[in-house]
Amino acid sequence: MPVTKEQLLACQAEIDALILETNAGPLFVRLAWHDAGTFDKHVMAAFPYRGGANGSIRFEEELSHSNNAGLSKAVELLEPIADESHVSCADIFQMASARAIELAGGPKLGIKYGRVDANWCPQEGNLPNGEAGDDGQFGWDCGTVSSKDPTPEGHLRNVFYRMGFDDEGIVALSGAHTFGRAYKDRSGLGKEKTKFTDGQSEKSKQIRADGTEAKYTPGGSSWVDQWLVFDNSYFKILEDSSADEELLKMSTDLAIFKDPGFRPYAEKFRDSQEAFFEAYAKAHKMLSELGAKFEPEGGIEL
Repeated sequence: MPVTKEQLLACQAEIDALILETNAGPLFVRLAWHDAGTFDKHVMAAFPYRGGANGSIRFEEELSHSNNAGLSKAVELLEPIADESHVSCADIFQMASARAIELAGGPKLGIKYGRVDANWCPQEGNLPNGEAGDDGQFGWDCGTVSSKDPTPEGHLRNVFYRMGFDDEGIVALSGAHTFGRAYKDRSGLGKEKTKFTDGQSEKSKQIRADGTEAKYTPGGSSWVDQWLVFDNSYFKILEDSSADEELLKMSTDLAIFKDPGFRPYAEKFRDSQEAFFEAYAKAHKMLSELGAKFEPEGGIEL
């Protein structure tokens, strides 16, 4: 029986409470993205064999992929809600991501629900990398198609064009790095802690969009100083040569201002948070629906 709007709203209330209690919103965004980001528009197969937002990341087979290091914690946090509700894991993962961004001051995303869970996992290699490997190449030879390229911008296009995004969507989605941290033991990037994440210094104090101070587990590297608020500060800091050197700038981040195809969008989002929010909401919603099967057909909006 398809999930009901009332069941979804009850689930959303639990997710909101969990986000406010744990400040794990950025982790939930990464979980949902990595679930959806396996989609390949070129694969002509029935659900769920094109990948996408189908909840398959809940299985250990997929969680063990190197790009998914650390995401088992996100699944564990959401598991009690999944066990007690009639909402699919695919919906819960996307809902937690959307609500994390909305509660952090980001745009209303207009996500729809009713996703069916998959019982199949995609092969490893469809997700992006922030830096080149030991061979000097960005990306993987595995996955549904190779995402390898000697340049970060080429790698990003290999990954996101495969899903159906254009350059504006790629740059908009990159802007989500304004929210959260990178960890050496997860993505292989970032420091053990910085002045913005050590939980002790004045600069590490994080004020949420609702004006309250957030309690969090120290560690990792952030792209911006206030990394629990969703805004366009990522674009402002990326091009600022005087920005604090402890703020993270990956090669794939820097590419959005260096590449002539990406740069106009990066500049637009730097100069206008409204433009960024509009483009981000469109791209995030698209990502959240890739490869998904909805019951009822067309999904349910809240």
